[in-house]
Amino acid sequence: MRKQKGFSLIELLIVVAIILIIAAIAIPNLLRARIAANEAGSASSIRTINTAQATYVSAYPTVGYAASLGALGPGGVGSTCPVGGPVQANACLIDSALSNAKANAKSGYFYNLAATANNGINTSYTVGSAPSGYNVTGVRAFCSVEDGVIRFNPNVGGAIAAPITAGCDNTWTVLQ
Repeated sequence: MRKQKGFSLIELLIVVAIILIIAAIAIPNLLRARIAANEAGSASSIRTINTAQATYVSAYPTVGYAASLGALGPGGVGSTCPVGGPVQANACLIDSALSNAKANAKSGYFYNLAATANNGINTSYTVGSAPSGYNVTGVRAFCSVEDGVIRFNPNVGGAIAAPITAGCDNTWTVLQ
């Protein structure tokens, strides 16, 4: 009788079962790590927008704060700063991906900005972000106003919410 070489069906099934158990443990951890990275990126982007707004109000005091994300950026998707340099409509203070993140999610989050005018000058603003897919790209929404304090809502209700542009107040938790 010849000696057979190779693995038996039972041995192969045991190996496959072990691989599936390891995958069942690793995949949820990977998804949670991705959500944590997206949320950290969103908080960082809100911080970047706050810094850009402080620079914008210094550069264009007759306008005040920028009225939209587009005014802080270079223009449309994939665009660069105008040849003549920054202008009031395209201040080039944030990158194109962030300035167009109202319609095109950046790192799993949508962003929006709204300014409030007083005597024709934008004296305040609210910037907000929300996950593009709840429990897939993020679970918390973030917002900030001109004070620069970043706040988050720990329970966005499980729905894909629009980025906050009003109501970023003390009912939201301050991000530490």
